[in-house]
Order: sequence, then C-alpha cells, then structure tokens
Amino acid sequence: MSVEQGDKAPAFSMPTDGDGTVKLTDLKGQTVVLYFYPKDDTSGCTQEAIDFTKHLDKFKKAGVAIIGVSKDTPAKHDAFKKKHKLKVSLASDEDGKVCEKYGVWVQKTLYGRKYMGIDRSTFLIDGVGVVRRVWRKVKIPGHVEEVLEAARAL
Repeated sequence: MSVEQGDKAPAFSMPTDGDGTVKLTDLKGQTVVLYFYPKDDTSGCTQEAIDFTKHLDKFKKAGVAIIGVSKDTPAKHDAFKKKHKLKVSLASDEDGKVCEKYGVWVQKTLYGRKYMGIDRSTFLIDGVGVVRRVWRKVKIPGHVEEVLEAARAL
C-alpha cells in the first residue's frame, strides 16, 4: 500500500519521546508534517531532525505540527533528542505498522545487499486529514524549507 497526494491519511497512534503518545485524530484541525526516517543518530537522519528543529518556530507560526517517525524505541528517541538538542516530536513505530500503511517500508540495496528499511519520506496532511503533498526518497539539503513553503501555501 502506498499513500499518494489527495488520499485520506491513514490513522495512527504511536508512542513518542518523553513518554507521550501521538494520534492523528488528536491533531484534527491542524496541518501535520509526518516525516519518516531510517534511524536515530545516523548522519542524514540527524541533519534532517536538526533542520526541522531549526525551523520549528516558523512551522508553529504556520499552525503546523511536526512528527518524525522511525522504528527506534521511545527511549532511543529521548537519547537522540537530548544529544542533538532536538525539539521536534519523535514517534516510535517499532512494529512497522504505520510505515506499512504509508508505504515507506521498502526493499533497499546497499553495496549489492538487499534489505528492508524505511524510505525517507515526508507527508503533508491538512487539518481534515487529507494528504496534500508527498515527498519520497528525500534528499536532505533544502527539504525542510520546501516542506515549510508547501505548508504555508495550504
């Protein structure tokens, strides 16, 4: 299954850093940036989280909630946030069900070895739960600014 622009965003409920929980239904009426990333504390994932943190006030001013999602545990998210002074909310999809719903759990290849992993992807969801933009195979430089611009345009 793959989520595309114009689709109803699949519902989710996930534990977050700081012993929290995030549910799409609790964010109704708010624009949501749901970004999936492979792993805490790797170079690309760290840079993406730092970039979202750096622009967090601009997203908040635009009424946008940002949620990063990986299969890491909430405890690992806590350590990741503390180490890099991150301010974005990080959700844990340990069983991979949300990754499956959004179509980001894919076969990848590294040095000729095939394995399953999270495709770095971002979904912009409007206040009524419709996916307005989808970015797949995200390249980090300039991505957060592009997402912010798209969110402001809603």
